[in-house]
Amino acid sequence: MSIESPCILVCAIDIKTGYCFGCGRTRDEIAGWIMMTPDSRRSIMTSLPARLATLERRPRRETRRTRMAREKQEQ
Repeated sequence: MSIESPCILVCAIDIKTGYCFGCGRTRDEIAGWIMMTPDSRRSIMTSLPARLATLERRPRRETRRTRMAREKQEQ
């Protein structure tokens, strides 16, 4: 059984908001993700786009997921 996750393998926390630049979750949410109920995870996931919109700085590096998708397309 797989657990749906918004993680994009960026994993950098914005000090101002406390949100991850990649997925928008807090450290506590990331740490407890596996133990949460599916409803709790879905509830958090609905708030992530609004959280990400509040971040002032975006990471400049290419994420692992993006790189892997790009490399797959290039093959």
